Amino acid sequence: MIVLSGYKIIENIYEGVRTVVYRGIRNRDRQSVIVKIIKNEHPTLEEITNLRQEFIIAQNLDFEGIVKPYSFDNYYNSFALVLEDFGGQSLYDFIVTNKLSITEFLRGAIAIAECLIYLHQIPIIHKDIKPSNIIINPATGKVKLTDFSIASRLELKSQTISNPNLLEGTLAYISPEQTGRMNRAIDYRTDFYSLGVTFYEMLTNQLPFTTTDPMELVYCHIAKQPVPPKEVAEIPQAVSDIVMKLLAGLKQKNCAKNSIM
Repeated sequence: MIVLSGYKIIENIYEGVRTVVYRGIRNRDRQSVIVKIIKNEHPTLEEITNLRQEFIIAQNLDFEGIVKPYSFDNYYNSFALVLEDFGGQSLYDFIVTNKLSITEFLRGAIAIAECLIYLHQIPIIHKDIKPSNIIINPATGKVKLTDFSIASRLELKSQTISNPNLLEGTLAYISPEQTGRMNRAIDYRTDFYSLGVTFYEMLTNQLPFTTTDPMELVYCHIAKQPVPPKEVAEIPQAVSDIVMKLLAGLKQKNCAKNSIM
């Protein structure tokens, strides 16, 4: 367990490839907080920049559905991002052990969509929408969006072809244009595609594309349509259609053929 001046760390709640997240108490006012630190004891400039960006972007957002940052504190050779704790857990962890009813899904889906509408009006694109970056309090039903480490102001720009292991975002949820293999600019639709993948997982407890091969997964995002969620789980046709509409994204067969070959 880490030692951070001014805080009492209680538990480790998440450990990723680059970061570790803890729940703790702020000593001066006994406020419950979430503390996010870089896993590497000697972090790279990119890792520090991403954590700082997460703080800078989120502190200027005034929306109930977004996790609020409290401070950006020194921590040995690195920094610690201190965030609001509203008693939630990641949506990913929640759906692993709980099956959402359609009512619960719709309530959460509307809350997440409202967050994206707010962000896109600024305009900011999140670029990493996934269940791990959505926090839910099961007792209250409150849902909030977090992790703005790779978010950016909306700019129409084309991605260059790159190694799929080095792409921004999370490959299982990444939009076709975010792969860098389509001649398309990244805009707000990239978040909606990732939202479609997230909704698919919320409804079916599985991803639309289950391959673990990076190149095959990139191809699936660009060129393939998943099995409709209605054929995987018992859900209304209208809900299934919404998810499939989101997953349609900017897919075009000709673009896919030219970019893959």
